[in-house]
Amino acid sequence: MSWRVVVISSRSKLDYKNSFMVVRNEDGEKRIFLDDISVLMCETTAISITAYLLAELTSRKIKVIFCDNSHNPMSELIPMYGNYISSGKIRSQIRWTPEIKGKIWQKIIKQKIHHQANLLQKLEKSDQFSQLENYADAVLPGDPTNREGHAAKVYFGSIFDEEFYRNSDDLRNAILNYGYAILLACFNREISAAGYLTQLGIWHDSAENPFNLGSDLMEPFRPIIDRFAVTANFNVFEKEEKLAVINLLNSKIRIDNSEQFLNNAIGIYTHSVFLAIEENNPNLIKNWYEL
Repeated sequence: MSWRVVVISSRSKLDYKNSFMVVRNEDGEKRIFLDDISVLMCETTAISITAYLLAELTSRKIKVIFCDNSHNPMSELIPMYGNYISSGKIRSQIRWTPEIKGKIWQKIIKQKIHHQANLLQKLEKSDQFSQLENYADAVLPGDPTNREGHAAKVYFGSIFDEEFYRNSDDLRNAILNYGYAILLACFNREISAAGYLTQLGIWHDSAENPFNLGSDLMEPFRPIIDRFAVTANFNVFEKEEKLAVINLLNSKIRIDNSEQFLNNAIGIYTHSVFLAIEENNPNLIKNWYEL
């Protein structure tokens, strides 16, 4: 199972040779075995990369993320055919019924709110913790009463402050946006590898969002990024700080009765959601726990 998150942050030339990615820059030449790589982040625009290497990265389902001039994630490489039976998977995805999507979304949002509540408990916000637990228990299929939105209002006002709002020009928002983008890219990788379309979501349904399904599946994992944003003591958010966020993919959580790197746990969780849909059983979705 691939595990390495490789970040290229200086002027470099990337090439392929004998199952290795060859990185050439002012520090010399390095070789990285492709089967060890799960994510390649091109963190600067001063990188040249051969089409041959891109093809190999795609065939091995390695997620490639490209950043803009401000070093923020801008785009990602997604294979057109992520699975040898992708046509059947896509046909199945198109036939997902509102009933099963409603039940899956209920489970996802319950998990998300429970993890938000757990963070509040760690921050000794006992009243808000109880409030969110009640919201989680009240989530209905499809969340028609918007327990997610009510929980978010209490949650963000508690982990930050009442003045905080998600669209403000704030260092905490910079951390959240960057971390969420990394999470989304990892979920998109797993969705494509499983043969499904990232565009067709369970609840997210924007015609302008090519990653509706990834936006759905990442929801319960957002509190991992939130906790980092709360505890990080950053005065700026530049190269070293962004590398610290990326390194969260190498942190461990407990899922499927074992300790897994977050990067691998995302794959386990994603496949459990697809199995739950195929079997019409939301209880097959894996629960996970921070260590």
